[in-house]
Amino acid sequence: MIPFLDLKAQYTRIKPEIDAAVARVIGSANFVLGPEVAAFEERFAEYCRTSHCRAVNSGTSALHLALLAAGIGAGDEVITVSMTFVATTAAILYSGAKPVFVDVDPDTWTMNPALIEAAITPRTKAIMPVHLHGLMADMDPIMSIARRHGLVVIEDAAQAHGAEYKGRRAGSIGDVGCFSFYPGKNLGAFGEGGAVVTDQPDLLRRMSLLRDWGQEAKYKHVVAGYNYRMDGIQGAVLNVKMNHIESWTDARRSLAERYDKLLSDNQLACPQPPWYSRHVYHVYAVRLSRRDDAIKSLRDAGIDVGIHYPVPVHLQKAYAELGYQPGDLPVTEMLANEFLSLPIYPELLPEQVAEVVSTLKRVAPLEFARDVDGERDQIPAEPSNRRAS
Repeated sequence: MIPFLDLKAQYTRIKPEIDAAVARVIGSANFVLGPEVAAFEERFAEYCRTSHCRAVNSGTSALHLALLAAGIGAGDEVITVSMTFVATTAAILYSGAKPVFVDVDPDTWTMNPALIEAAITPRTKAIMPVHLHGLMADMDPIMSIARRHGLVVIEDAAQAHGAEYKGRRAGSIGDVGCFSFYPGKNLGAFGEGGAVVTDQPDLLRRMSLLRDWGQEAKYKHVVAGYNYRMDGIQGAVLNVKMNHIESWTDARRSLAERYDKLLSDNQLACPQPPWYSRHVYHVYAVRLSRRDDAIKSLRDAGIDVGIHYPVPVHLQKAYAELGYQPGDLPVTEMLANEFLSLPIYPELLPEQVAEVVSTLKRVAPLEFARDVDGERDQIPAEPSNRRAS
């Protein structure tokens, strides 16, 4: 078996460090916030190259907190994408605002900046780009549009720990960056967890108050807040994992390069990060026209795979009230029908990558077909802007 993700393998490699950190929290009885969480906040802010970090209990809470701190509420609109996990949309709705979806770029699979201005109305208050699969959205034009129209930018960086755009880290470009530490993330807790990062002291103060029942001192509640605090054990675990995140990122990028090389003769559309991006490969997704048959065959062969994401948010039954219909976001819908996520995690072996690709070629032969002149056939070729290196 080649699992899609192997969290046990990661724990085994760092078990002594983790066990000692967890025991330290239990021994201190600092179970909510406390010194381990504070230490993690300092380290993660430095890692993101931002001034401040506040740790919370989930990535969803991080998004909600950022929206509330930015003053987003009933009657407001937030421009975002549908090619994401539902938490992006849910957080906007929690704040009382309305999500407005724009389509994604067919090459990078992230928010298409060319579509943003047409979606802006007098009710628009924020833009929430999503850094999908570990690749950052095209932030310079997004920020230019936002500043021109007086909009807040909240980065959904739940899948992009350590990703970079033109040398700047995920979470450091917008007004607030929001992260998830769900166990399967590149930096994962041993349960739920999240964080917000910012360089703006006023946003920091509001988020600090809101995450802890609106308290500026114990039992002194100055605003109506929430219980969004991170627990001490998660802070301790994340502190340990901060020692390894860069080596794990290097491993992911190396595995992605191996996938790239082994898939270079195929008719699949593979990740296409621009040359100026540092893709951290939370997910290595390809596009496959006959995906569902391939998934069954791969799993029958002992290789687990995933889809991120099979049904875009705007077509989910839970969000039908938003009024979107099939065909409204054609690129997003095309990707949802074709995405196939292959195993990628730091402990995956290069020979396992070779086995995944070999099996994929066997179970999806038409995707790899060429005609007698050596030209690709069966499926139209996608435009390419693949990395230069």
